[in-house]
Amino acid sequence: MTSDTTARPQDGTGSKLKQAITGPLLFLFILGDVLGAGIYALMGTLSKDVGGALWAPLVLALLLALLTAGSYAELVTKYPKAGGAAVFAERAYKVPLVSFLVGFSMLAAGVTSAAGLSLAFAGDYLGTFIDVPPVPAAIVFLALVACLNARGISDSLRSNVVMTIIELSGLVIVIVSVALMMGGGGGDVSRVGAFPAEANPALATLSAAIVAYYSFVGFETSANVAEEVREPAKVYPRALFGSLATAGVVYVLVALASSIALPASELSDSSGPLLAVVAATGVGIPDVVFSLIALVAVANGALLTMIMASRVTYGMAEQRLLPSLLGKVLPKRKTPWTAIIATTVVAMLLTLVGDVGTLAETVVLLLLFVFISTNVAVLVLRKDKVEHEHFRVWTFVPVLGVASCILLLTQQSGQVWLYAAILLAVGVVLYFIARATRGRERTTSDTQAR
Repeated sequence: MTSDTTARPQDGTGSKLKQAITGPLLFLFILGDVLGAGIYALMGTLSKDVGGALWAPLVLALLLALLTAGSYAELVTKYPKAGGAAVFAERAYKVPLVSFLVGFSMLAAGVTSAAGLSLAFAGDYLGTFIDVPPVPAAIVFLALVACLNARGISDSLRSNVVMTIIELSGLVIVIVSVALMMGGGGGDVSRVGAFPAEANPALATLSAAIVAYYSFVGFETSANVAEEVREPAKVYPRALFGSLATAGVVYVLVALASSIALPASELSDSSGPLLAVVAATGVGIPDVVFSLIALVAVANGALLTMIMASRVTYGMAEQRLLPSLLGKVLPKRKTPWTAIIATTVVAMLLTLVGDVGTLAETVVLLLLFVFISTNVAVLVLRKDKVEHEHFRVWTFVPVLGVASCILLLTQQSGQVWLYAAILLAVGVVLYFIARATRGRERTTSDTQAR
């Protein structure tokens, strides 16, 4: 992987948005989004497939995620504009409908994820401290997230710094607690390589890697704040690969700690496996501490997801794929306020469904389509030269990235494919509605001009 300079170094943003994201802020933005809340339940799910060898699928999933991350590093530094994958698709394929559907898939992922996270926040985690109806609490929570988002990217990311540190502290507690347990002669190190007796290690690792891969999803959201990054060509690749590597190391250490502390049968039976791990060490940390950490993790995930969704909406409006109204920016704050309001309202409406589990799984499938589009776009856009320095990934990386996404797509159920088809059909309808609206606006403008 190299840095490709076709002319003088410059960022080439020319943006209406404020460039307020530094390297450390971007690193923590990506790390916080990747870590999220999933790791607090991940170990129990993985143990069903791989027993005590929890580290194996996580390592494989990290390698698969790094392939697509390489494509994002090249395209984000080449075209540092809000909108991410939708902008890349528009440049590569020159077909507005394709670009729209890529952006629509990201939007569907973002608002649905935020709705699910808000319901998770308002559920058992919040119930530890206060008993309130989940849906109203979720709506209020989303409103607060929108307010923080609208205040500005700097304030949002400063909050992310604090919340990411808290998320990491919870995982560090797990690792240190098990280390103390081992120091006292407890735990069983032999479990870290023990697959279930009836399982084929290679097939079990692949099957579990599909689940583990989802734990690394989140890095793609950083493409949608590229327009607000200072010196993206220099900063973005370091922050992207550094955050994924950090998350991978943390995941593997937590996986090893979980296997050492508890047998796979106990991990898989627990809905809060890391709570069970810490309890097994006997260090005496109250459950309420982990409930609070989980709340922070969920809140951080929702904030970062809504930042992404609003920037995708803004970027698509700038590309004329959505109404221009969604591209309005607050004069002083320099934040896309109409896009923030629109995405927040949609997320609030989704919380009324109460159960968005199946929809969330469908959105993950749609994200794989986005990743395929981005990997192919890297190769298509190699002929497009830009007048500023940018990162360049080895050619075989996006090719393997496409193959990895196709492999993961083959593991989805027929029901999930059906829901994905329905969502894409809805997207097509919205696209033609927006196109017809723009056509009427142009006709009106021409009439007034005459």
